Amino acid sequence: MKTMPARIVHMTIKRDWRDVYDFAGRPENMPLWASGLASGLEPDGEDWVAHGPLGSVRVSFVLPNEFGVIDHTVTIESGLRVYNALRIVPNGDGCEVMFTLLRLPGMTDEQFAADAAHIQKDLATLKSMMEK
Repeated sequence: MKTMPARIVHMTIKRDWRDVYDFAGRPENMPLWASGLASGLEPDGEDWVAHGPLGSVRVSFVLPNEFGVIDHTVTIESGLRVYNALRIVPNGDGCEVMFTLLRLPGMTDEQFAADAAHIQKDLATLKSMMEK
């Protein structure tokens, strides 16, 4: 299997990384800033379920940790699993929020750019919330 092209989408937030991690890493808070989950996340065992344009999706998160890692796997109804690497990294008195966007097979340049723009908008929303 060959690798997929990747793009790191990031945002600097002027708030302690632990505060950002504590807020952003809670699945129940994600719909407040991650518009793809705007319909909300419902707990379902160890996973979470969201309902949206792609139908029901199952989201599995890594366990809370001391490294700022909020990685999660999204499984859509077709069975496609998408691994999402999301990290909160200390940067002085603030932090960097970094999302690794993988270009899925069959995705056009325009779709890849649109996904990156969508993530950038979501990270800007998180920044606005955390810097109040």
